[in-house]
Amino acid sequence: MPLDFTIIILVVIAFGALLAASIRVLREYERGVLFTLGRFTRVTGPGLILVIPVIQQMVRTDLRTVVLDVPSQDVISRDNVSVKVNAVIYFRIVEPERAIIQVENYIAATSQLAQTTLRSVLGKHELDEMLAERDKLNADIQEILDAQTDSWGIKVANVEIKHVDIDESMIRAIAKQAEAERLRRARIINAEGEQQAAEKLVEAGAILARNPNAMQLRTFAALSDISGDQATTIVFPLPMSLFSGMIGQPGAVKTGTDGAA
Repeated sequence: MPLDFTIIILVVIAFGALLAASIRVLREYERGVLFTLGRFTRVTGPGLILVIPVIQQMVRTDLRTVVLDVPSQDVISRDNVSVKVNAVIYFRIVEPERAIIQVENYIAATSQLAQTTLRSVLGKHELDEMLAERDKLNADIQEILDAQTDSWGIKVANVEIKHVDIDESMIRAIAKQAEAERLRRARIINAEGEQQAAEKLVEAGAILARNPNAMQLRTFAALSDISGDQATTIVFPLPMSLFSGMIGQPGAVKTGTDGAA
C-alpha cells in the first residue's frame, strides 16, 4: 500500500510538471509561431496556449513597433563631401511566421540592411540636399527598406535621419557660402528697388510734363516740405515759368507808364 501511494504521488507530480510545461500565456501584443516535430503548424495567440512538450515548440514574437537606432555611417556625398549620418527606423512584424522562418535574426538583419541602404541612398545626393531635403530622403530610404523587408514579414513604417555631422572646415566653408548668397540676394533686391523707383520717376516726370500746373503744385509742395526743417535760410531757385500764369491776368499789378497817375 505505501508503494502504490508513492507511485500515485509520483504520477501526479509528473502530470503536474507536464501540464505546467505545456501551458503558455501570450499577451495581446504577442503571437506564437508553433512548430510540430520541426514543421510549421500555425500562428497562435493571444491568450492561453497548450503546447505538447517535446513534440511541439513555440517561438514568441512581439507585434509592437520596434525603434531601431542606426549607428553613424560614413557617407561621401555626390559632391565629394565626407559626412557622418545616423538615423532611426520604426518597424513592426506583420507576418510572424515569415519573421521567424525566413530570417535568422530579423532585428540584426534589418539593422544591417538599414546601414547599407542609408549609405547608398545618401551617396547619390549632394550635401545641400541632405541638409534641406530630409523628408524626401527619409521617404526614399523607407520605401527601399519596406520593399526589401517585405519577404521577412516586416513593415517599415518610418525612417528619420537624426544627425548629419560635417567636418569643422566644411562648416566654415558652408557659412562663407551662405554669407555670399545672402549678400547676392541683398544686392539683387537693392537693384530691383532702384529699377522700380527709376521707372516710377520716369512715369511721374511724363505726367508732370503733360500738365504745367501739376509741376507748379509739385514745386509748392517741395517748398512746404523744406519749410518744416530747422534751417533758418532757404535758397530755392524758382523758374519764371511759375509766374507765367499770373502775367496778363485781370487785376495784375502794372508797371511803367501805365501805372502813372
